[in-house]
Amino acid sequence: MNTPSSRSLEQPRTKEAFRRIKLLVGTYLGVSVLTLLAVVLLRNDHAAVNSAVWIRGSIVAVSSVLLYAFAVRAARGARGAWRRLTVISSVMVAVIVVIIALPGGFPEWMKIEQGVCGLLLIGVVGYAITLRPVFSRSRA
Repeated sequence: MNTPSSRSLEQPRTKEAFRRIKLLVGTYLGVSVLTLLAVVLLRNDHAAVNSAVWIRGSIVAVSSVLLYAFAVRAARGARGAWRRLTVISSVMVAVIVVIIALPGGFPEWMKIEQGVCGLLLIGVVGYAITLRPVFSRSRA
């Protein structure tokens, strides 16, 4: 079975987990769009915006839109969307840790922004993992 039963999706804990996931991903989306706007506004300040910032800002903005779409589809019962949400959020957290840890490459303001995004995504991963039983294939 590829989708959970409507009964399991209507459980209060499941609905609350998805509400929180969508709130966290929506906040991540907002931060990402504001960051991209800041990149555009600061484009002439080469100390604040380099090519790595342009690339990372664009990737984060696109991934945030995709993650929100996955969250919405997962809340409707799409197992594949839940899996993508969980995996991509986890990978993004790992990448953010590397970005913050490595010296150079990104200005401090971008590392701080990425830290905020990482905290939001850790929450997404945590809630998404609690939904594993809802999307388990072994359910009857």
